[in-house]
Amino acid sequence: MKLRFLLTNDDGVDAPGLAAMAEVAGEFGEVNIVAPHVELSGCSHRVTVDRPLELQELSSRRYRLDGTPADCVRVALGHLKLDVDFVLAGINPGGNLGADVWISGTVAGVREAALWNVPGIAVSQYRRSREPVDWRRAVNWTRRVLRELLATKLSDGAFWNVNLPDPPPSLLGASTTGRDAEVPTLVHCPLDASRLDVRYETAGDRILYRGRYQDRPRSAGCDVAQCFAGAIAVTRLTAGAL
Repeated sequence: MKLRFLLTNDDGVDAPGLAAMAEVAGEFGEVNIVAPHVELSGCSHRVTVDRPLELQELSSRRYRLDGTPADCVRVALGHLKLDVDFVLAGINPGGNLGADVWISGTVAGVREAALWNVPGIAVSQYRRSREPVDWRRAVNWTRRVLRELLATKLSDGAFWNVNLPDPPPSLLGASTTGRDAEVPTLVHCPLDASRLDVRYETAGDRILYRGRYQDRPRSAGCDVAQCFAGAIAVTRLTAGAL
């Protein structure tokens, strides 16, 4: 029996990462999409209760909502009454590691699903540089992730946070793109509780954030260190306590 998926993200319904997730999820079952109308990175678990929400059906099983990722999951499960087996969020163009899970709208989407006792998987693509994401490679690696995690039983209230690495070509062998790219080791690891690298620079009467993601503190064996070292970092979290 094919699985039924709800897909969302925090980058907007037209984001290439959502299209990539829909492509690979479609290999495992039926895809339903309810995603924000605009990019909302860093919105965390914000929800909208003080104004009407506009829901538009763009095509069969594909909706746009002028709300947050958490709103999208609430509307899909509570209003549209979609009957789904898993909620998938992403693929986010940037890591959601360690303390990022408190900030990320991508992770909030599957955390909201966990509150409804629907299991979920948030997938993010860490980037070492500002180079464009290799979505062919991300699809290939996400396929490997889903193949394993969809077959793994989660208790009520639990979800998976997954970060794909961005290793240098020297660690990937001769081919580094598309289906032929070597899939990195998938490592189950705990969330890194280290603080983010927070720095500010004075600019007149203002201050500008100048933290560097790659310089963040990290603990050996945890998700940040594993992903930075080239592994697919997989962390089991629960909606009640991170």
